[in-house]
Order: sequence, then C-alpha cells, then structure tokens
Amino acid sequence: MARAKLTPFSKLLIVALILGGLYFLITKFVTNNPDAKEQIEKLTSKDKEGKTKEGYKDVINIGVVTWGGYAGGQYFNEGFKANTDSRFYKDYGFKVNFEVIDDFDASRDAFKNGSIDLMWATIDAFPTEVEGLSQYQPQVVFQADWSRGGDAIVAARGINKVSDLRGKKIAVAPMTPSHSFLIWLLEASDMTTKDVQLVEVPSAIDAADSFKSNTVDAAVVWSPDDADCVAKVAGAKVLESTKNATHIIADVFVSKKEFVETHKEQLQDLYEGWMIGASELNSSDSNKRKAAKILAEGLSQPEDFCYDAINNVRLATHGDNKDFFGLNPSYSGVTGEDLYNKMKVKYNNLGYSTAGAKSWRLLSTKDLVNRTTLSGNSHNAEQQKQFTAVDETLEKKESLSSKKVSISFRTGEFQLDENSKQLIDLQFTPIAKAFANARIRIEGNTDNVGNRASNIALSKKRAQSVADYLEKEHQMPHNRFIILGNGPDKPVPGCERNQNADCKSKNRRTDFELVVD
Repeated sequence: MARAKLTPFSKLLIVALILGGLYFLITKFVTNNPDAKEQIEKLTSKDKEGKTKEGYKDVINIGVVTWGGYAGGQYFNEGFKANTDSRFYKDYGFKVNFEVIDDFDASRDAFKNGSIDLMWATIDAFPTEVEGLSQYQPQVVFQADWSRGGDAIVAARGINKVSDLRGKKIAVAPMTPSHSFLIWLLEASDMTTKDVQLVEVPSAIDAADSFKSNTVDAAVVWSPDDADCVAKVAGAKVLESTKNATHIIADVFVSKKEFVETHKEQLQDLYEGWMIGASELNSSDSNKRKAAKILAEGLSQPEDFCYDAINNVRLATHGDNKDFFGLNPSYSGVTGEDLYNKMKVKYNNLGYSTAGAKSWRLLSTKDLVNRTTLSGNSHNAEQQKQFTAVDETLEKKESLSSKKVSISFRTGEFQLDENSKQLIDLQFTPIAKAFANARIRIEGNTDNVGNRASNIALSKKRAQSVADYLEKEHQMPHNRFIILGNGPDKPVPGCERNQNADCKSKNRRTDFELVVD
C-alpha cells in the first residue's frame, strides 16, 4: 500500500505544534515552580553589553537604619527584600537585600561576621570606630546623602541662641552624628562640650525621651522626634537643624577591602543603579511618594513619616559623589576627606581616642565613582543656595551664634595680609562651609583711638575685605554676607573704657555671626 507523503507545509505545521506544546508545558512548569523560574532567569540574565553576568554575588546584603537617606537604592530595588522586580536585577543581573539593623553594635557585628556586605556609617563619626574595624580594612565606597533637617537640637523655653546653652544639660548619644552636630554648633559660638553638661544616652531616640521627660534642657534628636518634642514640651523650640548645618553629617556605605577587590564591577553596578534612583527621586515628587510607600513597608513606619524623612536629606547624586571624593578640581566645598580629618581631630581633642583612625587615602576607594559615567542635569552636583539681597531686617536680626576672630590690621588699613587670611581659613571658613545655608554677618570693630566716624567707616571696610576674601577664595555667594561696621560702639564686656592695651586689642576684632533667614 502506498504511503502518503507529507507536504512541506504539513511538516512545518507539525513542528510548530510540537514547539507550541513544549512551550506550553515549560511555561506551566515554570509558573508552578518559582525556583525553576528564578534559575532560568538567572541563567539568561544579561548585562548591558549582552554578556552573561559571571562572578557576581547572587544577593548583595546591605545594612541600614531607619533613615530616609538610603531611599535611592531602596526605590531602585523596588523594595527592601531581594526580588526579581528590582531594577538591580533586571538591569545588572543581581539582587539586593536591605537589612534594617537600628542597633549600632548589632550592625557592626553583622558587618564583621559577613551577614551584610555593606554597612551604613557617617563620615563625621567614623574616625571613632575605624580602629575597631581595622582587621577588616574598611573602605568607604560611596556617599548616600547629606542630612538636611534629619538632625536637630531641641531646646527648652528661654534658650534662644547657642550661647544660651552654656551650663545647660544636653542629652546626646556620644560618638554619633548627633554628637558631631553638637560639637560644630558649639564651636560656631566659641564654645565646646566642656561649656555644657552632657547627658550621655544610648541613641537619639533616648535623647528625645529625656527631653520630653523634662530631665534635660536640650537634646540632639532625629526627625520627626524634633517636632514631637516641640509639640509635647511647652515653650520648646528647634534651636538649629541640619537644614542650615548642611555639610556636617554625611551618610556613606562601607565595605571590606577584600569584598571591594573581588566584587568591584558588581559594586560599580550597585553604585550606578543607586545614583540613577537618587536622581529620579531628586527630580520628581511623585517618585518620592512611590519611594515613601516602599520605605513605609520596609521600615514599618507611616508613609508620611517616610516622605518627610526623604525630604530631610539631600540624596547624593553622581555629581555629589565626585565632589565628596575630591574628583572635581573646581569644587571648593566640604569633601569627605575634609570632614573625616576635621572630626578625627575634634573627637581626639575631646578625649575620644582616634589615634588608630587611618588616613583617608587608605580608608576610601574612588574607583566606583571615577569609573562611572552618568550624564544629564539630574546627575549634577547640588548647587549652592542662592541668597536674596541683604536688607535692613537682616542687619538687625538676632544671630543664632557668634564666633570672635581677632584679625590684626595695620593702623588705618583694611586690606588682609597673609596671616589674617590663614587665621580666617583656620578659625572660620570650616564653619562657614559646614553651615552653608545660613547667612554670615561680619561685624568689624575698633578701639576708641581716633575719630568715631572714621573708625566706623574703617571697621566696615575691614569687614567687607573679609567677605571679599571668602567670596573670591572660597566661592561663597555674594549675597550671603551681611556687612556691618561698629567702630568703637560694641566693646567686649569689661573693656568698655578701652582702659589698657589688652582691652584695646580685644576690641579690635571681627565677629562672625550665623544668621538664619
């Protein structure tokens, strides 16, 4: 019996049916077996050049605290837990898991035992713990944010400026960002922590509780505890916050040197994705709202709390990281190295040993930032605040703090010499950069030798010469300065009559005051 031959079309149809059937069976199997789906996606995941990712850790574990400054990474990850919807997974082929570890010691233990690959830290307080981590060769790999209102000092009724804190009880968690903030704030008013009564507490949350129980006069707290303290303590106020003290508390991520060396490309992908996430949040309120939902679930906090937490920081962009790591030669603001070195000295001077804190060059890696290319305005560094023109109200407004710097001028002259410039750089410029959103009132003062009107004119020229130097040498905005010439009219207490050479010398001074708009 003759057998019927299949036509070419029939053969094609049969092959199509077989392939369709196989596709149906595989799809059904994968749908009902998530592990199989994950393995298939892992095997077929590609990087941006179309190559299979090899040598990448399946999941990077990152230790964080309840804070809004890490939102860029959590938003890009589409959540806190490792998941296949994450853009880290879709774009780079690996997952990211955020572990919330609010207990400081527990977070450091997790870093040491390898439970987390990256841990949070703040550069201001990091010098106090570097020695204890030395065997792991910690490396600062990128900056996540600057605190911009997330840290504040609340004060009781009657405390209206920093000098009013003298002799008062202040609750603070030692060797933390809160402590760093207090150190800078007191220095801006010619004070140290020895001029106040420190009440040491375990955390900023405990500091807020101490204030609300009326056991201290002031406390350094985190947002939103500042608002809660003001609401619950009659007459209380936020004395100052990092809205003005813009460049004191910098959140960074730290990894072990061995991990950096073995996972450098993966960490660069992590950094790139994180920066893309941060740029999208900085440029879109709707994206911030989406991120707030993610944080609300991951932190078990109200959504409004999380939205405010995101707005209380400056999410660092790629441009900000280039500035932070000193990769932008035209940048004249605060770098990570500046802050680390200054705080190493400040904590050591207060009796907290930082002798084991290694140099910044050995502690940081610029490679991730330096090898990354991200273009567009959203990735640019933050610009300086633009101040409005000075008016009479600002000239008379009470200052938050005042720092006296004795700058010597030759008789009848107002030009700064090199010694005066160095004095300004050492004693005031760091404060001016740290409190970048506050205005600076510069008041020139003289003794009573000579004509009063001439002294007033001369003292104003001297104050203006200081402002001109800060504007030209350190690129500070012109409208930031409030210039006053007091002549002999504001002598220091006890030297009102200029009764001797020492008093005359004290009265020939320049006062720098921080004034909040």
